Amino acid sequence: MTQIISLCLFAFLAGLIDSVVGGGGLIQLPALFIILPNTALPLLLGTNKLASIAGTFVAFIRFSLQIKMNFAIVTTAAIAAFIFSFIGAKTVSIINPNLLRPLVLLILIAVAIYTFIKKDFGTQHKFHEAKTKIIYAVIIGASIGFYDGFLGPGTGSFLIFAFIGIIGFDFLRASASAKVVNFCTNLAALVYFIPSGNVIYNLAIPMAICNIGGAIIGTKLAILKGNKFIRNLFLIIVSTLIFKLAYDIVFS
Repeated sequence: MTQIISLCLFAFLAGLIDSVVGGGGLIQLPALFIILPNTALPLLLGTNKLASIAGTFVAFIRFSLQIKMNFAIVTTAAIAAFIFSFIGAKTVSIINPNLLRPLVLLILIAVAIYTFIKKDFGTQHKFHEAKTKIIYAVIIGASIGFYDGFLGPGTGSFLIFAFIGIIGFDFLRASASAKVVNFCTNLAALVYFIPSGNVIYNLAIPMAICNIGGAIIGTKLAILKGNKFIRNLFLIIVSTLIFKLAYDIVFS
């Protein structure tokens, strides 16, 4: 019972953070590793994905009811992400994902510096209709979807940054759009984890409920506080990701 309560608390916090700027995996997955140290890795990953997808779906629904999203762009990116997330997961058996960690670390540092220096980044919605935006959406979905299936850390942050920098969304719309793509990449992973029996349902279901609770509060905060709040939290999460990846590279 103590294990379930602890995991549910972490799931709630993960849902809250993830619904705003992504990065819930920094909280929920390590909690599973620490609290269930002797459990097989696929079981932990599958349990984490099922709990996460519930909060991501609710966050998307709440955002879509309050914020006008460009569903042509978002759906295109999501479909590409679903396909390439599955391909990325398959590639893990061919290439060692740890080889990419130094490159990802450098990209995250560049994202953090750019966002910090460019004070107006993501503060205004600068999207304008263009056929090339659909192509950009495919590229964003395919590349980040592949990365999520192959390695994973920082997927939500990369999506938000790409939707702002390439598509022209503000932080609020970028965060909302990232939820749709994240849902599809999680779904692609569950297509493998569920049929193969790699989900601990007596943990995943209560964690999913708590993740939903966090997502409800997180989306409410994001909508009420707006772009400045999301930008600051985004910088905190990206900085945390940088320190975590640096630690993993040095000590692994």
